[in-house]
Amino acid sequence: MKGRPLTYKKAGVSLTEGYRLVDLIKPPVRSTFRKEVLGDIGGFGAFFSGKFNGLANPVLVSSTDGVGTKLIVAFKADNHSTIGVDLVAMSVNDILTSGAEPLFFLDYIATGRLDALKTASIIKGIARGCKEAGCALIGGETAEMPGVYRPGEYDLAGFAVGVVDKKKIIDGKKISAGDRLIGLASSGLHSNGFSLARKAVFDRLGFSVKSRPHGFRGRDIGAVLLTPTRIYVRPVLQVVKKFNVRGIVHITGGSFGENIPRVLPRGKKAVLNKGAWPVPRIFSLIQTGGPVKESEMLKVFNCGIGMVLVVKRRDADSVVKSFKALGEEAFIIGEVAKRRSGESAVEFKGPPIFGKP
Repeated sequence: MKGRPLTYKKAGVSLTEGYRLVDLIKPPVRSTFRKEVLGDIGGFGAFFSGKFNGLANPVLVSSTDGVGTKLIVAFKADNHSTIGVDLVAMSVNDILTSGAEPLFFLDYIATGRLDALKTASIIKGIARGCKEAGCALIGGETAEMPGVYRPGEYDLAGFAVGVVDKKKIIDGKKISAGDRLIGLASSGLHSNGFSLARKAVFDRLGFSVKSRPHGFRGRDIGAVLLTPTRIYVRPVLQVVKKFNVRGIVHITGGSFGENIPRVLPRGKKAVLNKGAWPVPRIFSLIQTGGPVKESEMLKVFNCGIGMVLVVKRRDADSVVKSFKALGEEAFIIGEVAKRRSGESAVEFKGPPIFGKP
């Protein structure tokens, strides 16, 4: 045998740093626990009570997702405090579309070399997102894999489980012509379209994450891009209890054109009125900086709308008022109409919302 004895640490994995991480994350993780959580941190499996009071026929709803290339902006800015909120948001907003209440969340973090402080910052963001959504951060996994990731980089994935009474599942089947579309404001890009956004902002415009373009109140562009995805769980669940919500759409990858048709019945289309909602400055910067055609912007980005609810025409104004009373910016952005053969499932009307590219 040649050379000194080999250890796990010399191979690139630090068990000590892993133990340190566990100690750092215990308080924020425990702060998310609901009364249904059984046990504590550190087991091989996480336990959650299956008793759902008030639900005649409980149905579990699950979703898994990541945050895509938004991570690259976090690496550039060396800011990892909010990316965990994005991770939670992408999954809990998805299960919310069925009317489900998120119950618990699990995360997976993979990196080449574990940095306990950086990873703790990520997990604190995950815990923050879970508290916003009212779900427990019940478990997770941190994998240290030397040689797989470049120094300082990592990847994230998350998994959420929620519950809804079977008779109250929102599936879009009752959507009819004349129903109104209520849009809830996004906080920015959320976690979609970052490959195009980075190309426009960093490559074409030549900005760094510390650049401060005009119109952003002195904020650097890195902070603007890292604005966390809005979590809509609490306000939407309150509105669902008061009104007959016929469909809910999470505007994620593919924007309006790919996501709204997922809830529309056969023979129906969504007609969106451009100009019915304000478009955050970041989208105009990307559009002119690319330049990017308006049709492409509306195909890739949420352009200021993070979630859409379909409600009866007579309820539309009241739903908007209810959201505003809950602190959410809400707008009537269009309506459902009959769809003829050959027509697109999503149609835009009105003057351009962006200038010419």
